Amino acid sequence: MNRLLKNDTKLFNLIYNEFLRQKNGLELIASENFTSLGVMEALGSILTNKYSEGLPGKRYYGGNEIIDKIEELCQNRALESFNLDKNKWGVNVQSYSGSVANLAAYNGILKPNDRIMGLDLPSGGHLTHGYYTHKKKISATSVFYQSLPYYVKEDGYIDYDRLETDAKSFKPNMIICGYSAYPRDLDYERFRYIADLNKSYLLCDMAHFSGLVAAKECRNPFDYCDIITSTTHKTLGGPRSGMIFYKKQFEDFINFSVFPAIQGGPHQHQIGALCYQLNIVNTDEFKNYIIQVKKNAKIMSEKFIEKNYKLCTNGTENHLILIDLRDKNISGSKIEKICEYVDISLNKNSVPGDKSALIPGGIRLGTPALTTRGFKETDFIKVVDFLDKVINIAIEIQKDSGTKMLDFEKKMKNNNDLLSIKKEINNFASEFEFYEI
Repeated sequence: MNRLLKNDTKLFNLIYNEFLRQKNGLELIASENFTSLGVMEALGSILTNKYSEGLPGKRYYGGNEIIDKIEELCQNRALESFNLDKNKWGVNVQSYSGSVANLAAYNGILKPNDRIMGLDLPSGGHLTHGYYTHKKKISATSVFYQSLPYYVKEDGYIDYDRLETDAKSFKPNMIICGYSAYPRDLDYERFRYIADLNKSYLLCDMAHFSGLVAAKECRNPFDYCDIITSTTHKTLGGPRSGMIFYKKQFEDFINFSVFPAIQGGPHQHQIGALCYQLNIVNTDEFKNYIIQVKKNAKIMSEKFIEKNYKLCTNGTENHLILIDLRDKNISGSKIEKICEYVDISLNKNSVPGDKSALIPGGIRLGTPALTTRGFKETDFIKVVDFLDKVINIAIEIQKDSGTKMLDFEKKMKNNNDLLSIKKEINNFASEFEFYEI
């Protein structure tokens, strides 16, 4: 940071302000985490200088002898982290992100206009699983492939029976399991059965829960799926990049799809950083961390239920909680805005039955980031108390200001109780571990 301070004070000040925001706030976005200093050292290392198009031993540039060893080490650690037989499974660690990994995986084994089925966005799925609306194809996946969503039931659980019925009619070439906002584990055996009925590939996007899989704290998708994609920064705690695991028969198709079909040169600083984090994943310390992530999510869900909040599926089995606020007559977008004002980061989120992703009826919370900072169950009980106070203030402000966001924000910024809560949150959060700068 000394060079930034000396040569670019404007950028330094912005980064420093972001440092303070993260340190003094409560990070509850389920897809975020605080990575390690070792990961950040690798991201800022000389690995960023090197072009390395191709695979280890098959590069299109010279000077990759050491880079090859780093990427191979990363591949080996990835397979070891998930206890995979190297004769049956391979992995590509070059994807720039989880979304790019998904696109490369689809492109590797599907043809344009093939049929896919993924969990609908308001049911907890991800944009890259084929989401579209009546008016527009939102995801590139829905542009390149014919997409039919499957859904959750009224109780919030995946409707496997309807999926089986719809798949028999639609005959998808691929079924995608995985989620962005689903608080329960997945029935991979049922997914495999439905896929086999229709001669479909089965792909799991474990971006959100890969850390749980590595720690053996959820069911194992590798027992049933053909291809598995993941981000590396969520519950896994590494840099922002992606991985594609594949059964060996798909190796050439996946590797060719990543490069040269989808990407150019891989980002070796990301691969080096991932390599570092995967070494941590193979420890008892990481397993204990994931266990604590789940404990913290469980206590949060229990305390919200005690305070009469409606939770999708009435609880959680993983790292995230999805709260349906429609019975409180306030949108998730307003709760996101007022929480941001008091330095709580969470995100508005669609819940089953929602018509708009921009003004949805729910919010999504996650425990990985604060667990990384050392938060335990008693700390998360206090976090729930903060959230409950802020949500109730939001409801009162809306009664006074009406439904328009602009009027809501004006009232919000003049509320003395919120300023008091913000100070409490800043003092509380700053007591926990964080980076030095």
